Amino acid sequence: MLVIPAIDLKDGRCVRLRQGDMAAETVYSEDVPAVARKWQQSGASVIHVVDLNGAVDGAPRNLPQIEAVMKTVSVNIQVGGGIRNIQTVRRYLNAGVARVVLGTAALTDRAFLEQACKEFPRRILLGLDARGGKVVVKGWTAVSETRAIDLLKEVSGYDIGAVIYTDISRDGMLSGPNIVALKEVAELSPFPVIASGGITRVEDLRAVRSLGPRIEGAIVGKALYDGKLDYRAALAALDTE
Repeated sequence: MLVIPAIDLKDGRCVRLRQGDMAAETVYSEDVPAVARKWQQSGASVIHVVDLNGAVDGAPRNLPQIEAVMKTVSVNIQVGGGIRNIQTVRRYLNAGVARVVLGTAALTDRAFLEQACKEFPRRILLGLDARGGKVVVKGWTAVSETRAIDLLKEVSGYDIGAVIYTDISRDGMLSGPNIVALKEVAELSPFPVIASGGITRVEDLRAVRSLGPRIEGAIVGKALYDGKLDYRAALAALDTE
């Protein structure tokens, strides 16, 4: 199972939010490429980058920082936040991003999702962000009436690389992941599943991994930046089991 460090970008800086609240931020670094370099040097093979401003605005807002990360590290970078048209998908993937995450667009523009998956098979990730089981969109500022499980079923025939499931009530709260919801997603998903939200301890990573072979990875953010979880130690603990 991959342990994937997250870099959340807001106004050009590396930050973490509480439950996706743009007003509840903690700034961790002004030097985004240095943060990416740290995770690569610590053993990460994939880094998860989110353009928070882009997610709210519906268009990339931290592209210079993302491009700088691409020039700094050699590991795979997956990017989400504000990717709402095929031109943006092409721009990221042609620039060397390994995979892009579509969240809002997967719910609101199915033709775009279909086109992206056909043009870039298995390089499109489904960002399944939920609150109370309902899909949340537009940078987590709007709750839809669509159940996350229903959306997953609706796109089951698309050539999606993986689904990232985030319970946003857990995100940035250091309260542990929603194992019950993750288990349901892992059992129903035709795609590999990446867990996100609330992962704080090695025990959380073990719990996610125990959900079965469909689990591809776990994204970790605040716990790493606050020192609650040591990245190298986490990798070592999982490798020895």
